[in-house]
Amino acid sequence: MSQYFDLGDQTLWNPSNGAARLFLLHVRVYEDELGMPTGIGPMENDECQVDPVAYEAFVNALLEWRDRTRHEIVDALTAGFIGTAVALAERAGVEVCWPEPRVGLEGQRDIQVPAPPRQDWVGLARERARELDRSMAR
Repeated sequence: MSQYFDLGDQTLWNPSNGAARLFLLHVRVYEDELGMPTGIGPMENDECQVDPVAYEAFVNALLEWRDRTRHEIVDALTAGFIGTAVALAERAGVEVCWPEPRVGLEGQRDIQVPAPPRQDWVGLARERARELDRSMAR
């Protein structure tokens, strides 16, 4: 069996029940972390709608939140969700606003001590989203 993430009559993603369940659990974690709704769901009869306006705001807030961290564990924990969230956003046709590269630690939080070298997380996230998009059934 599978579940459907739809935008109106268009199916954006049709994952297995297990993948959908894990994604929706992660959605709730990040809604709590960011203090805002995603615009996804609820899942009813194996289908849920994606509100593109709310989802665009959520994805862009997620990327900004991620950009303010410099912690290898946070990187590891967020990479898969961010890739999936961005791939879904691009399928929904929402504008994804990637943060400009940061220099230094100003405005950062969740900083690992000692701070790891700054990596190109944006480039890695974009590539991960492209990879995941190719494997996300419609």
